[in-house]
Amino acid sequence: MARVFVITGPSGVGKGTLIRRLRETIPELRVSVSATTRPPRAGEEHGRDYWFLDDAEFDRRVGEGDFVEHAEYAGRKYGTLREELERHLGEGAPVVLEIEVQGARQVRETMPEAVQVFVVPPSFDALRERLESRGTDGADTIARRLEVSRVELESQHEFDHRLVNDDLDATARQLETLVREQLSSAGAV
Repeated sequence: MARVFVITGPSGVGKGTLIRRLRETIPELRVSVSATTRPPRAGEEHGRDYWFLDDAEFDRRVGEGDFVEHAEYAGRKYGTLREELERHLGEGAPVVLEIEVQGARQVRETMPEAVQVFVVPPSFDALRERLESRGTDGADTIARRLEVSRVELESQHEFDHRLVNDDLDATARQLETLVREQLSSAGAV
């Protein structure tokens, strides 16, 4: 039985880095590529990093029920395309979703069996430093992301699994252990 793993937490907490490290140690894991209305960052490719859609296309696909979950975050829309998730699950592969808290709540309603992990920064100041040091967003975008992050951090108690990302290597090992345990209990390993 394939499992779905939801990795969520505030922007800049290290979700993407943790997922990349996880895939290095558990290569059979597939990552469901999310759709977004934000413009691509340098080096990002359509279909590899995100499905980059304009607002009209995104809204049309929401109306047609094409998303498992979708949310607006810091002025941009994000979502998991149903066909993307079903393709991986149909192949019997465990799937990782890197999504925002709003989306994680929607997945919890429609897929209560999904394993949900909330990644927490060691401090709010550390989160601010990470967002600023990425150099990918302007001051206004960072301020919006931090504003949303404060609210998201208040919801961490909703999640069964919570990892504080204060030491990347240790946090990556904790996430790997959690995923291996869940896959083993589901008979997917």
